[in-house]
Amino acid sequence: MEQVWARGECTVRDLHESFGERLAYTTLMTTLDRLHKKGLLNRRREGKAFVYCARMSREELEQNAMRDVIDALLEDRKDPSPVVACFVDAITNEDESLLAQLEEQIRKRRAELANGSKE
Repeated sequence: MEQVWARGECTVRDLHESFGERLAYTTLMTTLDRLHKKGLLNRRREGKAFVYCARMSREELEQNAMRDVIDALLEDRKDPSPVVACFVDAITNEDESLLAQLEEQIRKRRAELANGSKE
């Protein structure tokens, strides 16, 4: 994904050349095909080759991955408090200023919910 994001779009041949043949052509082809099938890459045919580009930015991919993890942690829980407490502890341990950012995000979300909108 790093190479695709850096290039904007690329073919298997482009990546194979950039890796200096450290990876087999077929390995790169299979990897790009799997990323396409998982919905991470778009592709279009140009001649005999596919040209690949990212379907989402790095930030969007990271946000989706985090959302999936949090959803899995909260799934089927009657009491989500331990998960929330662990999250707050992790944020505080990383950087106390992140706690202020979390509070601001909560405030914004509450305001959106009060106004009947969700961004």
